[in-house]
Amino acid sequence: MSIPLHRALPAESDQLADVLTRAFLDDPVIVWFFPDSDERPRRVRRFFREIVLHGGLSQDAQICTTEDQGAVAVWAPPNRWRLTLRRQLRLLPRYLSIVSPRYATSRLVAFNKVELRHPKQPPHWYLATLGTDPDRQGHGLGSALLGDRLARCDAEGLPAYLESSKESNVPFYERHGFSVTERFDLPDGPSLWLMWRDPR
Repeated sequence: MSIPLHRALPAESDQLADVLTRAFLDDPVIVWFFPDSDERPRRVRRFFREIVLHGGLSQDAQICTTEDQGAVAVWAPPNRWRLTLRRQLRLLPRYLSIVSPRYATSRLVAFNKVELRHPKQPPHWYLATLGTDPDRQGHGLGSALLGDRLARCDAEGLPAYLESSKESNVPFYERHGFSVTERFDLPDGPSLWLMWRDPR
C-alpha cells in the first residue's frame, strides 16, 4: 500500500518541528551540538523550525512529509545545498540565539568542516534531514519519503548524498542504494557516515 506524500505547507512548520525534535532528541550529533540537557528540547525545536524548516540550511529546500505529518524529509536541489558565507552571516544572529554561547563557536567550526567534506561534483540532491516520529517508526514512512525522491533522482540521472548521524541507520540507507564513502569524526564529538548514491 502506497503512503500518501505531499510538499510541506508553511502551516505545518510547528507540527513538523515537533516531529523532528522527537526524532532527533537522542541523536548523537544533536546531543553533542546541544549538550545542555535541560535546554535541549527547546533549543532543538527552535533549530529545526527556524533553521532547517525555513530553508536556512539550503537555498530552495524542498520539504516533503507524509499525509499524517508522521515523517519529514528536507532535500536541497543540485547546486543549491551550499551554505555560503553570506548566508551564514545572515543566519548568525538566529544561530547565536539558539545555540548555547559556550558552544556556539566550536559547533560552527565543526559544521564548516563537515561542509568541506560535501562533494562538489557532480550535481546531486542532498538529503539534509530525514526524521520519523518515534511513535510512527517501523511503518515505512521514512522509506516512502526517501524512495519518492530517489525515484526522481533515477529518472533525472542524478546522484544523491547524505550524512548519517547514527551508524545504526547506515543499513537503512544502504538498502536504498547508498554507500558509505567516509566516516568523519566531529572534533571531540561523535561520528558521521558520509553516504553517496549513484542513479540507477
